[in-house]
Amino acid sequence: MLTLNLKNIWRTTWLLITQLIATRRSNNCATIVNFIKNTLTQETFINRHKINKTDFTRKRSLPFATVFIFLINLLKSSLQNELDKFFKNINSTDVPHREVTASAFCQARKKLNYTAFTELLHQCVELFYKLFPIKRWHGFRLLALDGSTVQLPREQEIKQHFGCWHPAKSTDPCPMARVSQMFDVLNHITIDTIMSPKKDGERALAAKHFEYINEHDLVLSDRGYPAFWYFRLIVFKGANYCARLPIERWSVILKDFLASNLTETLIDLEPSHQAIKECQKLGLPTTPLKVRLLRIELDDGEIEVLATSLIDCNLHPYELFKELYFQRWPVEEDYKLLKSRIEIANFTGKSVLAVQQDFYARVFMANLTSMLAFPVHEKIVVKHENSKLEYKINWTQALAKMRESGILLFFRNNIIDIIKKLWQLFVSDNSAIRPGRKFPRKYSPYTKKFYFAYKPIS
Repeated sequence: MLTLNLKNIWRTTWLLITQLIATRRSNNCATIVNFIKNTLTQETFINRHKINKTDFTRKRSLPFATVFIFLINLLKSSLQNELDKFFKNINSTDVPHREVTASAFCQARKKLNYTAFTELLHQCVELFYKLFPIKRWHGFRLLALDGSTVQLPREQEIKQHFGCWHPAKSTDPCPMARVSQMFDVLNHITIDTIMSPKKDGERALAAKHFEYINEHDLVLSDRGYPAFWYFRLIVFKGANYCARLPIERWSVILKDFLASNLTETLIDLEPSHQAIKECQKLGLPTTPLKVRLLRIELDDGEIEVLATSLIDCNLHPYELFKELYFQRWPVEEDYKLLKSRIEIANFTGKSVLAVQQDFYARVFMANLTSMLAFPVHEKIVVKHENSKLEYKINWTQALAKMRESGILLFFRNNIIDIIKKLWQLFVSDNSAIRPGRKFPRKYSPYTKKFYFAYKPIS
């Protein structure tokens, strides 16, 4: 009898604790939404991100906050169709009616600088890390860098600003932007993202990302990034790195290590003449770097070499690093999500400003979805605790639910109720994680194009 009472007490206590945690986390999500709502109506914020001093000074149907929120709604169909659905949702009407024309919106968006999305993204990320107990790897926040390119509308203004790609089988140059992001792979959060002219290299953009790293970060980098100044900059910021080295380009430095058959070694990495010049430009020391090299044999027999600033073998033994490097894979998956699901190349305008607005607005909404979905991860673990496989959020479905429903968070008073209903949807749509599953990478060019004259109906 006593045992049964103790079990009941424990069960009741556990339920109370679970409810308290859920309440706190729903309140934290509401805090992020309210922060965005308040920021979008602050005169100082509006003044920083409007194009001209006289913009957004008169009361209109499309004030600053409404233009911002409309743009983050993952727009895919024609502007007029999107506007009609947007006002139908926020006004709770049965049938869409013409409240704002596409022409009026095009005039209003010219007043909004894309920097509003980047500043608010950084502020929300900072708030997120204060509110939630995030996942870490041995005390580090794992940040992965990756870059890509995006095809742009074939407009002269865009060609001049971003530059062009000259295909071998075409005489018509294609405008192309380079995009880059720094991504928290364990928590599915974009720390920083950049859209720039195609001529800007990935390492140059990485240096801009490093404004947002600190001593508790470990940066994971693919073979295109390693350089002496790159490692030096990360260490100078107080962070750490783990990068895969391109053996063919680092063959002189790696020659003795590869010939030794050792699994790891410490070297003093000396800067080249060019590396010294790069460090001096950035105001960095040019003294040699102590670097730990690790030989990793992959499952297919290929040898990769990792370079890391984690030189304490007792604190971070060799066995940790094979799996550590592959932790960067979610940043690759996020680009697949951005390109194929969110359709970042499906632009709603043909100007440089419209292209920038669309890109940063969609990344902002993807990030907001990740923040609001963060408390759901534990619920999914509990839901599938008896399964042989692990499960995760189906991000495609989560973003689909946030489209149109997510914007109601900014126009309704019952924010927590909406958040909890979204959680239920996130928990119901999961994807199984299948360890070891691999598919050959297809190197065919990305051919999907979006035509302004043939927008989808949804």
